[in-house]
Amino acid sequence: MRFIHTADWHLGKLFGQRYMTEDQAFVLDALVEAVRTYAADAVVIAGDVYDRSVPPAEAVALFGSVLGKIRAAGAEVLFISGNHDSGRRLDFGAEVLAMAGVHVRARLTDDLSPVIIGSAEGPVAFSLIPYLDPIEVRDVFGIRETLSFDEAAALVVEKARAALPGGMPSVAVAHAFLAGGVRTESVRALSVGGSDQISPAHFKDFSYAALGHLHGPQRAGAETIRYAGSPLCYSFDEVRQEKGFELVSIDAAGAVSHAFHALAPRHAVRVVEGMLDDLRAGSDPLPRDDYVLVRLLDTVRPLSAREKLAERYDNIFGIEFPNFKAQAIRSEARTANEGVSDMEKFADFYREATGEAMTEEQRAFFTECVDAMDREARAEKDAREAPEGRASE
Repeated sequence: MRFIHTADWHLGKLFGQRYMTEDQAFVLDALVEAVRTYAADAVVIAGDVYDRSVPPAEAVALFGSVLGKIRAAGAEVLFISGNHDSGRRLDFGAEVLAMAGVHVRARLTDDLSPVIIGSAEGPVAFSLIPYLDPIEVRDVFGIRETLSFDEAAALVVEKARAALPGGMPSVAVAHAFLAGGVRTESVRALSVGGSDQISPAHFKDFSYAALGHLHGPQRAGAETIRYAGSPLCYSFDEVRQEKGFELVSIDAAGAVSHAFHALAPRHAVRVVEGMLDDLRAGSDPLPRDDYVLVRLLDTVRPLSAREKLAERYDNIFGIEFPNFKAQAIRSEARTANEGVSDMEKFADFYREATGEAMTEEQRAFFTECVDAMDREARAEKDAREAPEGRASE
């Protein structure tokens, strides 16, 4: 069997005050062409189909269009929810879609039976594991004690593995932050407590694990446990990452080979550095319509910098002045806080206020409460901001 592993489409993404719908349509058309070129049997989308729980109407229309194109190209589709998605909305029409060769599991239930996809080399079992919230896992399986992300994943993945039929290769599809992975600023933290990392060992008994959540393509503990990454850059710290998909082949014995294939974007995302006068002189040979973050190296902050740079760059998403003293001080303050979780910040505050360290029980209770409030706040925010009109530029 040959299938395409992709993830983190984030349809409806707003980047630099610009909806990325047209850019996403462009790159997904290239992915559909890859389905034809490589005669893929299936396309696996490992979560974060949308960027918000209530996506713009044009994002929903784009997803529907791409699903139709993939099916017309001859591949079945399998997808799960990510932490940005609304499981209830994404799960709509699952039974009808399955009859059309589109398989979705966006809400966790106690039924973790795999989807079996046939191919010339024989069938492959796909365990579709939607985004796992520890509180939801407790509710579904009637567990009273608090679970960490790792404990919740261990329980669900083991139940999925136990439901696999014997005698055929298997693929786990999941959306999670596996320990050792590299996160970028556009990747939303899963837990305020910083305890969101999951051991890759839970997936070792599958022939291949198709993961989503981290935007850079990378292995996670083993060569066959992989993130495909996002198909586009969604923040400027992703500019050095390759963007594309994994093409995976599995034979009847479960032997796996894979190769990463890059996708060319409609507009490149890049960081430009230099003195204002040099940049205006046009020494940059790359296209003027790229999406750029400009770092001006002038020691004195120039007047009307954006207007002057607009003579050379059509799409300026931001301007930084690393050599300007006030900004350098703010940058140092941001750097000092990098890598410090909200849990640790609150624990420091608690220690200052009470003179005592938080217990593990207090940490777990704080994390669970804040995570629940954060989910509710995100859902309310997405509902308020749900666009009614045109959602692309």
